[in-house]
Parts: sequence; C-alpha cells; structure tokens
Amino acid sequence: MLAGDPLEVAPRLLGSLLHGRGVTVRLTEVEAYRGADDPGSHAFRGETPRTRPMFLGAGHVYAYFTYGMHTCVNLVAGEPGVASGLLIRAGEVVEGAELALARRRADHQRRAIPHRDLARGPARLARALGVVLADSGSPLLPLDRPDLDGLRLEPRPALPTERIASGPRVGVAGPGGDAAAHPWRFWIAGDATVSLYRPAVARRRRPPA
Repeated sequence: MLAGDPLEVAPRLLGSLLHGRGVTVRLTEVEAYRGADDPGSHAFRGETPRTRPMFLGAGHVYAYFTYGMHTCVNLVAGEPGVASGLLIRAGEVVEGAELALARRRADHQRRAIPHRDLARGPARLARALGVVLADSGSPLLPLDRPDLDGLRLEPRPALPTERIASGPRVGVAGPGGDAAAHPWRFWIAGDATVSLYRPAVARRRRPPA
C-alpha cells in the first residue's frame, strides 16, 4: 500500500487504521513529501543521520522532534534510496481512548480534552499513539504480531474521490515558494478531527549591517 509516489499514496491512506501501543487511530489527514524534489522535505538536501529513515523504503517509520518539545511521525513510501515521507497529521482515536487521553494529559494539560482533539494535529497524534523518537527507522510491524512493540498499519478500502479534499501543506510554502500550486495535503472532507490550516509565514531577511 505504501509503495509508490507519495502524492498517490497519501490519499489512499485516508481511512486506514494506525495501531500504536494500545491505541488505534483512523487516519483523516496526511501530507506528502517528495524528498530531493521537494524543498519542504527534511531530505531535500540529501541524507543525514536524522533523515536516513526516509531513504529506507516503503513501510518504515520516520519520527522527528520539532519545536524542542514534540514528536511527529511519518510513514515512508517509495523505493529504498529515494527519500519520501507521509506526515500523519490527524486522525480519530477509535480504540484506546482512555490511554490516549492519559498520554495527552502527561503533557501537563490541565484543561478538558475533547475526543476529537485527542489526535488532531501531528504532535497530538504521535503522543496519543505513544510514538517516540527511537521509533525512527523502525519498520511497520505485521498486524498478526501484537506481541511486538511498535506501529502497525491496517489498510482500508480507498475512499471515494468526492470524500477527499486537498490543499496546501501546513506551514510549508511548497516548491518554488507557491503553496497554493502544490496541494500536497489530503484530508477527509468534513471530518471534525482534521487539523486547522496555518499557511506558511515568510521569513523576513535582516537588513545588511
């Protein structure tokens, strides 16, 4: 299911189930990243120790730390040696809601957390599933091996095209700086768990001294 162009694989992931350490999330929002052909990708400038998992081929996990406090999770698509990533942006917790809530509250959340927000956004989703940075580079596990520790993907039939929406990626300008021309974020239209869209913010250059 994951082998192929990230732009084709991403919408196929919608509606599939991602199992992680006692919690199951139905995927409702995914972003595609094309590696060397994509300035928005971590792997745009080539392989590094951090991005090596993106080059391992379809069925591997790429996890990264962002803003010094959050882990996000990607699934790798395509062939070994060709970087790609599918950022899992949001989903609905369909099993293990109490465990997901406990993990979210461990982030010092004092306010009430609505069910729709348990995995609404990439950092929340990774937290709900118990994803840690050490998961980066690991393969997805077989569905019939619940005794093993890690993530499992359970494909579901592809959704009808009329149920899938697409648009610019969150906070990414896109190749050539034109986010609107590259609608590489896919989500289930009308689903309450889809994250809020935030456009990329242009960085201001400092004037010469």
